[in-house]
Amino acid sequence: MLNHIIPSKTRRKILELFFSQPKENFYLRKVVRETNEEVNAVKRELDILTESKVLVKEKRLNKVFYSLNKNYRLYDEFLRIFAKVSNWVDLLYKNLSKIGKVKFIALSTKFIKKIPLKENEICFLFVGTIVLPEVSSLISQMEKEFHQEINYTVMTEEEFNFRKKNNDPFIWRFLKQPKVMLVGSEEELLK
Repeated sequence: MLNHIIPSKTRRKILELFFSQPKENFYLRKVVRETNEEVNAVKRELDILTESKVLVKEKRLNKVFYSLNKNYRLYDEFLRIFAKVSNWVDLLYKNLSKIGKVKFIALSTKFIKKIPLKENEICFLFVGTIVLPEVSSLISQMEKEFHQEINYTVMTEEEFNFRKKNNDPFIWRFLKQPKVMLVGSEEELLK
């Protein structure tokens, strides 16, 4: 999907690695192992990404560690882009017809950034005529991949509109926070 926008396969893999684990630090050999690319190609791309300020380089003892620059001006945009091209989102898209007639699927950026959720917060919001067992099955697969529980909620369009119109704090708490729209537009979601 990003092949035409980011033509360097190694750079794409490195960006996917870092944006899938935004809190992690990586050293050169670990990036080489994770991306399964040649060490020279990885080193060259890490240098380019560091020079572009996407990554920050820090020397510790005898190793150089790389991490995402959270102050990079396109950080949130890249985070959203790489969330949409991840394996687990591909799984979601492949099974979209099984889920039902989906109007919206929204994902909290807290989930992507690996920020712990409060007890009454959700990662995913599904709106439409949804087949609950299919969603449960997909979420269960994602939980195995992430080794954590994923809070989500499913609503019909009527229930969602009713709760939104009546200022339901549960819905508005989710709607006010940054999110990634996997299905539907944020403008329509907030209308």
